Amino acid sequence: MASDTLAEAPRTDAEISGLDALEIAGREKGPSRVRRFWSATWPKLAALALTIGLWQAVVWTGWKDEWALSPPATVFADLGHYVLTAAFWDGLATTGRRAAVGFAAAVAVGLVLGLAVARVKVLRAALGSMITALQTMPSIAWFPLAILLFGLTEQAIFFVVVLGAAPSVANGVIHGVDYVPPLLIRAGRNIGARGLNLYRYVIAPAALPAIVAGLKQGWAFAWRSLMAGELLVVIAERTSIGAQLTYARDFSDAPRLMAIMIVILVVGILVDAAFGAADKAIRRRWGVLDQAGN
Repeated sequence: MASDTLAEAPRTDAEISGLDALEIAGREKGPSRVRRFWSATWPKLAALALTIGLWQAVVWTGWKDEWALSPPATVFADLGHYVLTAAFWDGLATTGRRAAVGFAAAVAVGLVLGLAVARVKVLRAALGSMITALQTMPSIAWFPLAILLFGLTEQAIFFVVVLGAAPSVANGVIHGVDYVPPLLIRAGRNIGARGLNLYRYVIAPAALPAIVAGLKQGWAFAWRSLMAGELLVVIAERTSIGAQLTYARDFSDAPRLMAIMIVILVVGILVDAAFGAADKAIRRRWGVLDQAGN
């Protein structure tokens, strides 16, 4: 009886160790959703406040006249009026459509090219270094050729967006496939995965984190290429965010110019947040991120 009582007695903290401690730690509740949201948000708000403060301080120094460098209050007031105009929504729709179509085409080209180069040795030898060279080439350098080929049209912008983004996507695929363990590929073949099924069920899931990283980088290149294209190729009958930025520069409208730059920045942040959420979901599914999101 005495031995049974001792066996059932609760253990002290010093006695809880090893797998028992690990199990208890796994049961502990993580921070609440509101707390996690605030932990992720306050650094961004602090950085924004610091940026606006520095901006206002530079204006107060008198380094530039206000017609060239407007204070934050003037710019944000103009931004409030700007987002309520039809020109803003028409321009955003045009730019958004160009970005979506161009990036989708770049993803299709990059995925096919990356898979082909990653798995075919002859293509790797012929095109591997060329893809990296294309990725490092500034997008603006493609526009003289694009304008010669397509004139001042949307096709010229589309051409440069695809060339700017596809190499990054392809490199993401190549690196992802390169780091798939050979043992995993052999295991897939042993259970009957061949050809497209091997890519679909074994290689693609294993390479997915690197592919998502390539997509994220590809989007950054596509967005930069698109903005450069809209600044250079202004189509009179189709307004866009880049064209409106050009008009603001031509008329020395500093508040509107800086308001449009803020819009461009916000779009980039929102898309980056979407990619970040996708990356976090993949890492959680792979077991490299705990349920609390840390």
